[in-house]
Amino acid sequence: MSLNSMPLNSMPLKSVTQIIAAPPPHWVGDGFLVSPLFADHAFQNGISPFLMLDYAAPRQFKPSPKPPGVGVHPHKGFETVTIVYDGEVEHRDSAGNSGVIGPGDVQWMTAGRGILHEEFHSREAAKRGGVVSMAQLWVNLRAGDKSAAPGYQDIRNADIPRVQLEGGETRIIAGDHNGVKGPAKTFTRMNVWDIRLTAGGRAELPLFEGDPAILAVFSGAVAVNGEKLVGASHVVMFARGGNRIAIEAKEDSQLLLLSGEPIDEPIAAYGPFVMNTQNEIRQAMEEFRAGAMGVL
Repeated sequence: MSLNSMPLNSMPLKSVTQIIAAPPPHWVGDGFLVSPLFADHAFQNGISPFLMLDYAAPRQFKPSPKPPGVGVHPHKGFETVTIVYDGEVEHRDSAGNSGVIGPGDVQWMTAGRGILHEEFHSREAAKRGGVVSMAQLWVNLRAGDKSAAPGYQDIRNADIPRVQLEGGETRIIAGDHNGVKGPAKTFTRMNVWDIRLTAGGRAELPLFEGDPAILAVFSGAVAVNGEKLVGASHVVMFARGGNRIAIEAKEDSQLLLLSGEPIDEPIAAYGPFVMNTQNEIRQAMEEFRAGAMGVL
């Protein structure tokens, strides 16, 4: 029997292994005050295929002729996934891609063998001022995919399918929820689900046995598997065993559910580069200095 055909209540729950409180936020450039939600679990195989998750809570910015953000910087060996909740983010990269994403939109960038890019509040949004909030997820690539050509997926809110829940909904950005497939193209199997629940809302989420799972609580509070109460700015880590998790919202809540086929390979990370060995990190730095990652 396949995962999608099994009755949810017959599936074993993925047990909670740890609940992590977010460290204090820090600025990325001058445009994004982010909480590194994975804390010291970032860049560890226990959360594979995911590497890092930054969340910028809603923040009011004054009108400015100079858009706040992050200037030109390199990446190699992984993918970045940017989800905008409020405001607008403008992107430009050395592969010739550019664009503006707004509320509900997603930018999925494959750094692959190397890319330069920049991210700012959009010029028009900066002139108006207003609230900005977003999340950025880093997704690892297998060793054989780290040399892939840079890529860019501009995923619009209207193109992301929704699954109705009891008292809420989940947007399927990537992966498959009972046959509803997300638009993101991924190198390995994974789920990236953007979930909203009103107080009292419930969700039974089917997941694969053997996949790590992570639930980030951006706002609100939820009971997980009927026993663990988890508040805002916390991340729940689940065991690989089991086929589902159960959530009940105690307040209106905004969540991000991540799960996927683990990449059980060595991780070597330094700044904007994620490879398999320190020698590959040194090579990436040399390529960047030599201009091999393009020009922006």
